[in-house]
Amino acid sequence: MRKFLVILDDSRECLNAMRFAAMRAANTGGGVEILSIIPPDEFQHWIGVGDVMRAEARERIEAHFEVFAKWMRDKQKVDPELVIREGEAVPEIMALVREDPEIGVIVLGASAENSGPGPLVTALTKASGDLAVPITIVPGEMPKDRLQAIT
Repeated sequence: MRKFLVILDDSRECLNAMRFAAMRAANTGGGVEILSIIPPDEFQHWIGVGDVMRAEARERIEAHFEVFAKWMRDKQKVDPELVIREGEAVPEIMALVREDPEIGVIVLGASAENSGPGPLVTALTKASGDLAVPITIVPGEMPKDRLQAIT
């Protein structure tokens, strides 16, 4: 089965990337894998404090994931998988794509801000020559009805 890999973060454009991935998966018989990456600098504290912060970060990610997962299950009949990694975003994304041969497409949301499409889109497109899968970039401001029409 081909899976659409989408990145779960705190950006507004993440929502449209999730919608697009779920709709495409539903319409093509694919799956969705949701990756959330915890930056390593979040835990540069004392060992005990870092462990507590790591556990809290995972709980927050799992709660955020469940919101998207419920919508995907209820509306799109897609049951997504969650992967949580710690490290730098681009190397972790590239490593997951290498490790999971079922990932067929990376779906990213692009910011509508004047400063550019966002740091993840910029960094990953620069590294895209080393990827074995295409990247789909979804405009963060694209309306739901337009997303539905193109998926």
